[in-house]
Amino acid sequence: MISKYFSLSELTKSSYAARKGIDNIPTGQNLINLTAAAVKLDEVRKLLGKPIYVSSGYRCPEVNTAVGGSKTSTHLTGEAFDFVCPEFGTVKEVFDAIRKSTLRYDQVLNEYNEWCHIGFGKQLRHQQLNVKRINGKTVYEVAK
Repeated sequence: MISKYFSLSELTKSSYAARKGIDNIPTGQNLINLTAAAVKLDEVRKLLGKPIYVSSGYRCPEVNTAVGGSKTSTHLTGEAFDFVCPEFGTVKEVFDAIRKSTLRYDQVLNEYNEWCHIGFGKQLRHQQLNVKRINGKTVYEVAK
């Protein structure tokens, strides 16, 4: 376990990496970042009071490119997670709970009402966005 609730394998799992034989384990600063971010993700888990299921955490550059991640994604540095918490509620309910909390984060996204993304990068912009697909394009809207 790298934090109270999360293991290294849980936060680095990638079906793409497994299929392609890619080592998706961070080293150096990225491992330090991932460990610190996992402790912050523990706070999200405490807020929700239910298990969090991480679908994407750390991504090495090859995995990030393969899954269509941004070249500046904080997944690359081990500082972001995509997750759901179905025992708490819908993605929107999880997103709203985080938005209304006092948690410190850079970014929380409601991505297509399918999963939440939370980033704990160097900046703490407290950015809250809904991500939608409109006419085949990804659109980011400030949450109201």
